Amino acid sequence: MGFVPQVSSASASLVRSRRSLPGSPFLAAARGERPAHVPVWFMRQAGRSLPEYRALREGVPMLDACFDPEMLAEITLQPVRRHGVDAAILFSDIVVPLKAAGVDIDIVPGTGPVLAEPIRDAAAVRALPELAPEQVGKVAEGVGLLVERLGDTPLIGFAGAPFTLASYLIEGGPSRNHEHTKALMHSEPELWHALAARLADIAATFLRAQLDAGADAVQLFDSWAGALSERDYREFVLPHSARVLAAAAGYDVPRIHFGVGTGELLGAMREAGADVVGVDWRVPLDVAVQRLGGDVDPVVVQGNLDPALLHASWPVLEAEVRRIVEEGRAARGHVFNLGHGVLPGVDPEVLTRVVELVHSL
Repeated sequence: MGFVPQVSSASASLVRSRRSLPGSPFLAAARGERPAHVPVWFMRQAGRSLPEYRALREGVPMLDACFDPEMLAEITLQPVRRHGVDAAILFSDIVVPLKAAGVDIDIVPGTGPVLAEPIRDAAAVRALPELAPEQVGKVAEGVGLLVERLGDTPLIGFAGAPFTLASYLIEGGPSRNHEHTKALMHSEPELWHALAARLADIAATFLRAQLDAGADAVQLFDSWAGALSERDYREFVLPHSARVLAAAAGYDVPRIHFGVGTGELLGAMREAGADVVGVDWRVPLDVAVQRLGGDVDPVVVQGNLDPALLHASWPVLEAEVRRIVEEGRAARGHVFNLGHGVLPGVDPEVLTRVVELVHSL
């Protein structure tokens, strides 16, 4: 796409004043170093499985919580206090910047993001609003609170990648087959690229707002990219995801890229500009390392315990954790995580035990 990120003088000042966390195992591993222990954090660790989260969120709609600086900061802090994880992940949602920009989208309990009017023609794409940094000012305020309260624990900011955001907008909600998305992508490629470029700008603005407020790393979630072939990913998705990740390049923080079912896309996802590639549970980490460049150009990986196994007996779970840590040694660096998010109903004590076990290995 030829996109070159421009860091404003204000942003550059904030980059220079970013807190120094030289003792962070997470940041060390993400930069390809070998910390004293393998760092661990969990996708969707902030919420869902924690009783203190459910108590705090009672009666509060998801998106309201995401725009409440004190609430989002407290929810982000809860798993750090309880589990002793090596990084906090901002409590938010990938549709937050769309909502902030004025898109009529909501998160329906038990369903997920739902759009009032799907975007499937040129007029709808043209009408899609841009995002101004001040529209996510409450999120940035929450990030600022977290930077003050997290101590030596780094904060990961995040955004949804253009393909996944586009899928929600085109389908009107979650989709199993992404049929409308794929049909538009192939039938009207110019319209697709116009939509994806607009969403890339929105995601980039959202990431920069978090980074300007002090986030120590970022993750770009392309949750549904695994629905695509590598050929389609490279043609329709990679340039736009690269545009988002390039927007964070001037901040000198680790950039993580993750998708579900993306075993065939790992190399391309790395090419998009990731410093760390998230791997789901379908591909062993040592195999993923080979797909990502092997010994020639080793990469940092993140993952990849199957979230369902958090419901298994401890001996089974312990064996899986040990296997994954061992397989991760093939990489230049390894951040232990799940292969997707924490499922509802997981016993929080199990997550704490997993953290303790990883730290001991």
